[in-house]
Amino acid sequence: MSRPPIPLADALREGTLVLDGGLSNQLEAQGCDLADELWSARLLADAPGQLEAAHAAYVRAGARVLITSSYQASFEGFARRGIGQAEASGLFRRSVELARAAGERETWVAASVGPYGAVLADGSEYRGRYGLSVAELERFHRARIEALAEAEPDVLALETVPDIVEAQALLRAVDGCGVPVWLSYTIAEGRTRAGQPLADAFALAAGNDQVIAVGVNCCAAAEVEHAITVAASQTRKPVVVYPNSGERWDPDRAAWRGTPTFDPALLSGWRGAGARLIGGCCRVGPDCIAELAAELEKQ
Repeated sequence: MSRPPIPLADALREGTLVLDGGLSNQLEAQGCDLADELWSARLLADAPGQLEAAHAAYVRAGARVLITSSYQASFEGFARRGIGQAEASGLFRRSVELARAAGERETWVAASVGPYGAVLADGSEYRGRYGLSVAELERFHRARIEALAEAEPDVLALETVPDIVEAQALLRAVDGCGVPVWLSYTIAEGRTRAGQPLADAFALAAGNDQVIAVGVNCCAAAEVEHAITVAASQTRKPVVVYPNSGERWDPDRAAWRGTPTFDPALLSGWRGAGARLIGGCCRVGPDCIAELAAELEKQ
């Protein structure tokens, strides 16, 4: 796949782009077992072809921006599987290369930098407040960011960020890496998962030219429109939104519960509020992304 002719930041100033959907649910639909602390990142070593196929499914659905499989990847996690530093660096780069190769359409690649809680694989990214300082979190993230930046993605997706402390650490860790970023929080009841006001959370990115978009992901669709309004007013930047299906994971039953609330028809309202990069997160598959792309074509 060739690179698009213009940077993603320029494209977002010109119009709205469709982002992909949940990588894990597409991999599971392809028959992959993701029961591992590395989650989809395990397949970087064990089945890279499955990752490329999942990315390609979203390209066919109409996605113009693909997020890599590095969300839950870490040097520490790879080391526990007997993968050394040099090989792990190669796997981070591979995550970008697989997304870049997934199809023939010009598509931007966003290298996923998930929160510290994702690497713990215990759901704590939906709580935040890990008890670590900004400096400690910055040190943890910097090595991952440097490995991903070497692969020259179009943007780094600082995603599913649960609190302001981690957002501060991530923005410090990316400083000087040479790659633009977007900053996306996971939220509940109109606040970060750690309970902080969204206005304070988004204000961190105001005036930071490396941040080309701000927004929310892995939240209920009902949370999105308010978040767009706050993000746009606080930063004057394009807004990125990719909520999940609206179902909830029940760890006791090891099953998803509830009714899906993600509706591609919401695109018009989100776009009108200021969203310029719109997709889906967990359990939003290629069919929904195709509907999003069709909705955008109507406008």
